[in-house]
Order: sequence, then structure tokens, then C-alpha cells
Amino acid sequence: MADEAFVTLATNDPYVKGALVLGSSLRRYHTTRKLVVLITPQVSESMKKVLEKVYDEVKVVDVLDSGDSAHLAMMERPELGVTLTKLHCWVLTQYSKCVFMDADTMVLSNVDELFEREELSAAPDPGWPDCFNSGVFVFSPSIETYKHLLQFATEKGSFDGGDQGLLNSFFSSWATTDINKHLPFVYNLSSVSIYSYLPAFKAFGANAKVVHFLGKVKPWNYSYDPKTKSVTSEVHDPTMIHPEFLNMWWDCFTNTVLPLLTEHGVVKDSSTGLKAEAVAEAVSQLSIDPPPPPPPISSEERKERWEQGQVDYMGEDSFENIQKKLDTYLK
Repeated sequence: MADEAFVTLATNDPYVKGALVLGSSLRRYHTTRKLVVLITPQVSESMKKVLEKVYDEVKVVDVLDSGDSAHLAMMERPELGVTLTKLHCWVLTQYSKCVFMDADTMVLSNVDELFEREELSAAPDPGWPDCFNSGVFVFSPSIETYKHLLQFATEKGSFDGGDQGLLNSFFSSWATTDINKHLPFVYNLSSVSIYSYLPAFKAFGANAKVVHFLGKVKPWNYSYDPKTKSVTSEVHDPTMIHPEFLNMWWDCFTNTVLPLLTEHGVVKDSSTGLKAEAVAEAVSQLSIDPPPPPPPISSEERKERWEQGQVDYMGEDSFENIQKKLDTYLK
């Protein structure tokens, strides 16, 4: 069991909040596996220290961005390009088998039995059930697989611009070859499906093992009233038709994650942490300022980083900046 792990990814501080809830929920239900979180340089040092309290391994990885604005625009989710960074999970070869879980998921019971499954096991996506949802999947780390995935991404891209399109094309036999690799939907119960098929949720929702907060509005984007233990959102969200899971998320956040954030100075210290007013005040402080931009580097140093494969896709070396540079030369 020491060579098996749950893995997640946080590309910024808001998603760290989700990763902390996910890790805390896995601990709450006494997983026997290691917990690993991949983070990008955009995650602040203070949040990294909090992650180290929950996860066995915190690994910094470079950002992989598809740069596929056309396909991402079709989904109106341009931020999903960086989810290709998820491919780094195949580099964790110190583990023989892993279960990847998005940072916007939360377990509702012990799910260690997932390690009995083989690569690539996943649950169907509610939007197109012949595709699997890449929010939860079983995989076997392999440098060879990682290289093949990168090559596939370079040559064929992703039909949705994100990791789910790429992984479904790469593991294209999932839909038809082996039913044992189809995880029951209760291992990736999406908030979207609750809205679209409410009768099924009422019949089977009590058996849910993992809830996945799909969509633009994430649990940490809501306002939380600790007095009534209820959540509200300024943005219309149809999934709020069934808010029990959101209340569970916030319950885990306020009771487990918030004390860790307070301890490490991310929020102000509060000796009355159990009082509703103190919780509300602490939660209001969580609009974390982004870290300051890194100091500029010389052309020689940038060239050296490019040659080593360390490209700043989200900053100076973004597609937009490269295009501007080319335009100046063409003019």
C-alpha cells in the first residue's frame, strides 16, 4: 500500500482550498494510501505549507497548456487549458498505481477499493457517457506513457482543448473494450447530473462515494453563513437545486481546513474560532492576493530555460506574447 497514492492537482491558491478539503476528506475516512498533490509555481508559499500538513508529498510541476483557444472557447472555459498539467501525474513512478482526483471533488466514504481497478478506469461523463470524466481515474505511473501522452498531445491535440478530450482520445478503447474499467457513477457523482436527472439522484444518491463539483462555480466561490450552515451564490447556479453536498464541503472546510489556514497565518488568528462570527470573518479574508510577479530574466537565461524545456507558458512565453513579438518582426 505504501507504493499506491491518491493524487490531485492545484494550479492556483483558490484550487488549493479544494485540494485541502479533498485531502482532509480522504483522511477523515481513514485511507491507507499516500496523498500526493501536484502544484504549479502560481501557488503561494503560505498555501504550500498548509498543503504539507495534509498531504504526504507536495510536488511542484511546470504548467502544460494546450494553447487551444478555439476548442476551449466552444466550452466557454478558456482556463481549462492548464489542466493538461494533469499529465505530470504519470511521472510519479515511485508509485505502482494511483487514483487521480480533481481538486473540486470530495469523498463521502472510504474509497480505497478503487486501487483494485486497472488503468484507465473511470466513470462515464454525464454530458457524453461514451466518454469518461477525467475528474476521477485509476492509472499506473509510467515515463513511457507520459512521453506518449505528450507526443499525442503535440501531434493530435485534444478535441476539447483540455485533459479530458486528450485522455479520452488516448485511452480510446475505454468505451467498448472492458466494462471492468467503467467505474460506477457513485465514484464521480457530478453536480450537473443531480440537476439533469433528479429522479435518479433521489433513488441512488445516498450511495454516492465521491461528489464532483463540476462547472464554473466552485464550492469556495460561494458565500457561507456559519449560523445557518447554508451557502448562497450571487451567480445563478442550477446545481444549487440540491445543496447538501455544498454544505458538507463547507462543514469540512470550516472544521478542518480553516484551523490550518489560521495556524499558518493565511487568515488572521482567532481564539474564538468555533463561533459563527469568527468563522464568517475568517472566511471573508480568503480572497488571497496573487503572488508578486517574478523578477525579469535575461535573454540568455530564458534561452537556457527553453532548451531545458522550462517554458513560462503562463507568463513571458505565452502564445499571446510570442504572437506580438512575431507581429513586430513582420511589420
